[in-house]
Amino acid sequence: MAEPTLHIGRKISKIRELKGMKQETLAHELGISQQAVSKIEQSADVDGEALEKIAKILGLSSEAIKAFTEEAVFNIISNTFHNTSSDNSTLIASSLNYQPTFNTVEKIVELYERLLLAEKEKNELLKGK
Repeated sequence: MAEPTLHIGRKISKIRELKGMKQETLAHELGISQQAVSKIEQSADVDGEALEKIAKILGLSSEAIKAFTEEAVFNIISNTFHNTSSDNSTLIASSLNYQPTFNTVEKIVELYERLLLAEKEKNELLKGK
């Protein structure tokens, strides 16, 4: 299996956007400027201490940020969103009117973290053999 791209800055940016957080908000929480956050998000690598702080603010572990892939998010969405109408012509209209009673971003992150934990457990089992 191919190694995922490890551009940590882009991953931070995508996760921040999925959570509906602006760069200014993240900057304020970190005690730095918005320009500094922009520079972090453009960096392929982020030092461990900064990554831990960012992860805590985003409500994730640093491992979840490192393992994040957009493909996984889109797979989660496509596997959990279903059109109840048998007429596909209403798919767009029904998706525009879809109003879940839960925070979808939190559910995506929660599911992603469960998937990450399952992968870690699988790797530990494979190491033990």
